[in-house]
Order: sequence, then structure tokens, then C-alpha cells
Amino acid sequence: MSNEESSDYIAGSLTANDWKARKIKLLENGDEADWASAFDDFLMARLKHRYLTPIKMLQDDGSFQGEGFTIVSVQCALIEFLAALKIGKNYKLLKRGEKIGPYEYTRSNALFRDFLAQEKPFSECFPSISDSQEFYKNVRCALLHEARTKNGWRIWAAGDIAVDVHKKIVRRDALQVAINAYLDSYGLLLTRNKSVQEAFVRKFDHLADL
Repeated sequence: MSNEESSDYIAGSLTANDWKARKIKLLENGDEADWASAFDDFLMARLKHRYLTPIKMLQDDGSFQGEGFTIVSVQCALIEFLAALKIGKNYKLLKRGEKIGPYEYTRSNALFRDFLAQEKPFSECFPSISDSQEFYKNVRCALLHEARTKNGWRIWAAGDIAVDVHKKIVRRDALQVAINAYLDSYGLLLTRNKSVQEAFVRKFDHLADL
């Protein structure tokens, strides 16, 4: 059975049991090197297999005939995951009578827009919450629900600015550079910041169904 066909693997060839064992080590006496290893072994392995490598394949082998819509759709899904990871929140579809927990969310709007407006390097493209809200509504949600962008937003391949909110342009390759830069800075923060470490554990507990 391949990794794509099995829910047992949560990061490359690593399983939920591997995470359980690593979590014990991290919480008991994990140092900076241990957290750096967890970042590589679990987060980056997961993202490379499921997001980063597929995006790179589309970038390298595309024909500039519309694959930008696919790339930005995947990038938006990845951005939401990174936003939830940073604060250790997990999505929950509420049933009648259920209440949301302190580390759960049911709607992605505020999570997504606040992340873009507050976290570098994304915040350099979004001077205000209203700017990131426009991106959420006309790019992220439009791609997810209607397979298009709306209200004049366009997707380009090349260019230095990842998102130009004034010209309403998303430059898919520059956005990927920004995502990669964020991952680098997050990996460093994870080795030093206790609240980020606690959030990381909550997220991977959820991914491992613990």
C-alpha cells in the first residue's frame, strides 16, 4: 500500500506511533536540536511529500496555460495549515449541540486573513486586515468554491512581489518563495519558543489522531 493510500503515515514514512515516541522525548527534555529534528522529520517531510514537491513539479513542467490556478489553490490550502499550525488550532465541523474547544476553529476567515496580515514575509504584501480579507474572499474562497478568481484578481507566474493588492495580482512563484521563507523562519522559532512548540504538539497530536 502506498503512502497516498494509507492514513497510517503522517510524515513521509513516519507514522502516528513514531510521533508518539518523538513527542515523549520532546516534552521530557527536548533541546533546540531535538525540535529542529522534529521540524525536519515531521513537518517538512509531510509538506514536501504533500505540497512542496507537487507545487515544484507544476512550476517546472507547466505550460503557462492555467496551472497557476492549481498552484495557488494548493498554496492557499498550505497557508491555512501554516496559520493553524502556528497557534496549534485544529478545524472542527460542529454538530448540533456541540461547542468549539479552545484550540479548535470552525471557520477559516479570521485565521487566514490575520496570518497573512501579521506574519512576515506575507505581511509585507498586506498592509491591513482588509487587504488580506480581499485576498481571502476573491482568491482563496473563489478558487476553492468556484475554481476561479473574482473581482479582477489575476494569477501570474513571474514577478518579484508575491501579492500586489493594488493591482490585484498573485504571482504564484513569488508566493512560493514567501512560503518557503516563512517555513525557514518558523523552523528557527520552533527551536526556541515554548508556545510555538506547544502549538506544534497540539497540531501533530491531531494529525496522529491522539
